[in-house]
Amino acid sequence: MAMYPELTAPLVVLLAAAAAFVAFLLLFRPVLRRLALRQVVRRPAELVLVVLGSLLGTALIVASLTVGDSLDRSVRQAAYDVLGPVDEYVRSPSAPFGDEVAARLAPLRADPAVDGLLTTRGDPAAALRQDGGQRLAEPRAMAWELDFAAAARFGAPYPSGLSVPDPGPGRAVVNEHLADSLDAAAGDTVRFYVYGRPLDVTVAAVVPAHGIAGMGQGATINRNAFFTPGTLTGLARAAGQQATTTTFVSNRGDVESGVALTDEVSARVRDLLGPLASRGAGLQTPKREVLDAAEQTGNALGALFLFVASFSIIAGVLLIVNIFVMLTEERKGQIGILRAIGMRRRRVSSELVIEGALYTTAAVLLGGVIGVALGRAVVVLALGILNGFNGSGNQLSVVFTVTPTSIVNGMAAGFLIALVAVALTSVRIARTNIIAAIRDLDASPRRRTRRRLTALSAAGTAVLAVASVPAVAAAAGAATYLLPALAAVAAIPLLRRFWAPKTAYTVVGFAVLGWGLTAHIARPHVFDDAAASTATYIVMGCMLTFGAVLLVSQHQALLLLPLRRLMRSPSETGLATRLAIAYPTAKRFRTGATLAMYCIVVFVIVLMTQISAIINAGVDDAVAEASAGWTLRADYNPSAAWQDPERAVSSGEYAGVVAETVTLVTAPALGDDPLGRGEDLPVLAVGMPDRLAASAPALQERLPAAPDDVAAWRLAASDPSYVIIDAFYGATGGPPGEPVRPGAAITVTDPQTGQQVARTVAGVMSNGIAFYGMDGGGFRYPVLMSQAAIGDQFGAVARPSSLLLRLDPGSDPGQVAARLQGQFLTNGLVVTDLAQSVRDNFAANQQFFTLMRGYLGLGLFVGVAGLGVVMVRAVRERRRTIAVLRALGFKARTVRRSIMGESTFVALEGVIIGTVLGVLTTWLLYQNSPMFGSLDVPFPIAWGQIALTVGATLVASLLATVGPARRAARIRPAVALRIAD
Repeated sequence: MAMYPELTAPLVVLLAAAAAFVAFLLLFRPVLRRLALRQVVRRPAELVLVVLGSLLGTALIVASLTVGDSLDRSVRQAAYDVLGPVDEYVRSPSAPFGDEVAARLAPLRADPAVDGLLTTRGDPAAALRQDGGQRLAEPRAMAWELDFAAAARFGAPYPSGLSVPDPGPGRAVVNEHLADSLDAAAGDTVRFYVYGRPLDVTVAAVVPAHGIAGMGQGATINRNAFFTPGTLTGLARAAGQQATTTTFVSNRGDVESGVALTDEVSARVRDLLGPLASRGAGLQTPKREVLDAAEQTGNALGALFLFVASFSIIAGVLLIVNIFVMLTEERKGQIGILRAIGMRRRRVSSELVIEGALYTTAAVLLGGVIGVALGRAVVVLALGILNGFNGSGNQLSVVFTVTPTSIVNGMAAGFLIALVAVALTSVRIARTNIIAAIRDLDASPRRRTRRRLTALSAAGTAVLAVASVPAVAAAAGAATYLLPALAAVAAIPLLRRFWAPKTAYTVVGFAVLGWGLTAHIARPHVFDDAAASTATYIVMGCMLTFGAVLLVSQHQALLLLPLRRLMRSPSETGLATRLAIAYPTAKRFRTGATLAMYCIVVFVIVLMTQISAIINAGVDDAVAEASAGWTLRADYNPSAAWQDPERAVSSGEYAGVVAETVTLVTAPALGDDPLGRGEDLPVLAVGMPDRLAASAPALQERLPAAPDDVAAWRLAASDPSYVIIDAFYGATGGPPGEPVRPGAAITVTDPQTGQQVARTVAGVMSNGIAFYGMDGGGFRYPVLMSQAAIGDQFGAVARPSSLLLRLDPGSDPGQVAARLQGQFLTNGLVVTDLAQSVRDNFAANQQFFTLMRGYLGLGLFVGVAGLGVVMVRAVRERRRTIAVLRALGFKARTVRRSIMGESTFVALEGVIIGTVLGVLTTWLLYQNSPMFGSLDVPFPIAWGQIALTVGATLVASLLATVGPARRAARIRPAVALRIAD
């Protein structure tokens, strides 16, 4: 699946229209073509700079879409590895009941929409292999018995993933995941503990973990062993238990195409099951869920990277505008002469469009190639970090994929963005006054034009102000920021009729900046819409940057007061400083555009750095809130007979180590999203005893009727109609949206019987990590309820499966966990250090922020490249001025230092503005946003990382200016003053 396939058609149409227009100009406007081509080829070094500075926007768009494609494909790979031909399955809690289900589903073999039916028995197991004196154990394995011949035919003509002969009694086939865990190969002896009973077998074969061989109960990495029919049934009977039976259904088609038949086959299965469905024969459609999750994950994370890249893309647009404004300044006399001899404005604009299209085409082609390479690197890093969040078997394989749709979308969008920027700039350029252009004067607008502009300003301000009222009242995301800001900007021509230009710009700058900083305080729910919040952040960043740059551009004299003494100095340094300051302060638009390129990227980098620092500062608080004093969580195999687990882990050698234990009952379930953000969510229903309430994780929010957290927990532990959920229940990735709040109703569904029960949220945990990964399967949101509630709804499916353990002070959690897992391997015990889990989760968060900052840091390349292009053009534009200075006796060293000082001045202003805005915005969010409401730590400032960002940016900016500065110092006065170019 590709990201945004719905955009391909309109983008291609727009691209074709733009290409047709440019082709028309090239073919039927030979004069314009010759003018444009002459400008392109006359300075190849500058052509390279322009293309390099412009290609990053396309590269980042393509990379972001490639990341989305690859993440989609990586999640989709689970359909191949874990499911293969399996499209639906019906799981039954016992062998006799499973046989009855299989008999009822037998008519499906004749259904043309079905190409396979397979009944298996399987339950969790533990595995152990002795390798000399070393014990290699895997507490979370799956043991299956099945008809190997039927498994090989399942889903034909497509491979099932388990085309091996029956190993026979005393032998087993294992998949590569289990073999890796045990370092086992064919011929090795492995002991399995199934239903608490030992089973020694010889490994007959090791098979790839694909299709049937990789299937499991929701995880993407399953460690499977396959036995001859009757093996598990006999062990279960001897242990007084029943083997869980599963009937798998394969739809006609390959791994993905069969999903289209899911609704048809599911309806047929439900009809055949009839009354058995209400007795526990629940139908599951795992492959469609996996593929839907793949698309959602790919789109969400691809959109997140595109959101981060958008700031760099905006910087790239500013660079393109700046380049063409500088080209105009350099060619002002030429454009004036062309207009004087009769060339119309639209011809001038068309010539600039041709030139811009040539630059843009080269940039887009190179940007597409670089974007694919960049996307590949980001995918590897991103999946490594995402897998760091999953301590269980829910890991993703790295599968790099590039779809033609994404390449077309990325390159078309990059081309159109750049060409539109060029076209709009060229229209403004073509309106240059002929006389002013020939004499190199600043043109003033005509009185008639000024009156028209004032009228449009008044009308536009009124319309935008009226539109702002409902947007702000509804906290309508990006519109809340954008419309009032546009109203203020639209008012500038009107204000200039009554105030001096500097006053008008200052008032508007303060208004835009002030609203950008305080809008989330006035409208605290402005970021609640998760789907639109990325656009809100982009608009907010642009507003803050625009307001700050506008103010700085108008008040450079005030900011330069500390340098006034140096500039008045008659020394060479003072002279170089005056030269360095004069040009940026005189060319306000050019300087403002360059400042904005630096400012917007540095602002977002510092914002992410600060948010990361705030989160990191709250690690200790998060550990305390999430663990509530509990040290370990021990998950065990509920199908293994274990009498009194609490006593087993707290007596004997653990009597002075484990101070307290509590048992949790679990059952897989589905839960709806009260906010309507998607389909039913994978949920783990967790039944808790009343005594957990006194030492439960901290709540972020609770019902108003509950005076404290303990009261809310006791309500959920005693009243079946209430539940406790995690703060990330239903989170969709990307910037945070509106959370589920106490009082909301959640419908919990038993997937086996379809029984639905509506329950009220009594509280929301600040951090529910203590309850994630308890079943060892796929990702599930924990929903905590009373043990009576879970028993009533889920019946025998709800079984004790986990323990919370509080250790005595001084005990080493790592050593205790290792001892417990080794002693209770037969019970499939897996022990999790809760504090370490929280810290690992924070570490993965930090890595993800680092990746985002690195990805965004590419945008600084735009700023640095932009500064380099500006300085190259500045030297070219001022070659006669520099020649005059050299002829008057200025040293080459003074000229070189002035150019270096000019770039340092612009870059330093940009990074300072971005840094101040980033820190200030984060402080306001920290003080007023509910996102940080649970943190009780002083506001941190990441001085080290900020200094590194600022220092690296300044050094890169200086390096980008070394070439132009040397070139300026080498200008020979006689030659520069004598020739035209």
